[in-house]
Amino acid sequence: MFEKDNCLKEMNLSLDAFSNELKNIRTGRVSPDILKSISVDSYGSKTPLTQLSNINNLDNMTLNINVWDSSLIKNIEKSILDSNLGVTPQTDGTNILLKFPELSAERRKDLVKIISEIAEKFKISVRGVRRKHLDDIKKLEKEKTISIDESKKFHDDVQKITDLIIKKIENLTSVKETEILKV
Repeated sequence: MFEKDNCLKEMNLSLDAFSNELKNIRTGRVSPDILKSISVDSYGSKTPLTQLSNINNLDNMTLNINVWDSSLIKNIEKSILDSNLGVTPQTDGTNILLKFPELSAERRKDLVKIISEIAEKFKISVRGVRRKHLDDIKKLEKEKTISIDESKKFHDDVQKITDLIIKKIENLTSVKETEILKV
């Protein structure tokens, strides 16, 4: 039997991943969330930066990373430089300061394009989930497990869920683009 909850759950995973991806894109104010995706070589394994330090805002454009183990500072600096955040770390003992430049109009437009590309990638992911579930429904219909009417109803349900999730992705995209373009 077809479970519409499974379809919704899988599509919501894509929506959550998209939302997390958007958090890594900086708007006017710098957030510690921008560093969540950075992993550091520590003691022979990759460890998230957030598990090796405290990260705080000093002001709208500056982050302070208080590293717990000063022997890892060089590795953390290297990871930050490799992450293409567009910022150079400044170290003083156990603290690393990241001073982010103001976003130029050109950079803001670039970020909007990047967001659109990311949104499209996640819409494609949602459509892939839809295709998988529609194929499952067709298979159930072919096996005579469900009737043609039930198949049609399930197709409509999957399409409604897909439309809902894609609309949510578009809304998140629109909100983030507005945030970025606002000076």
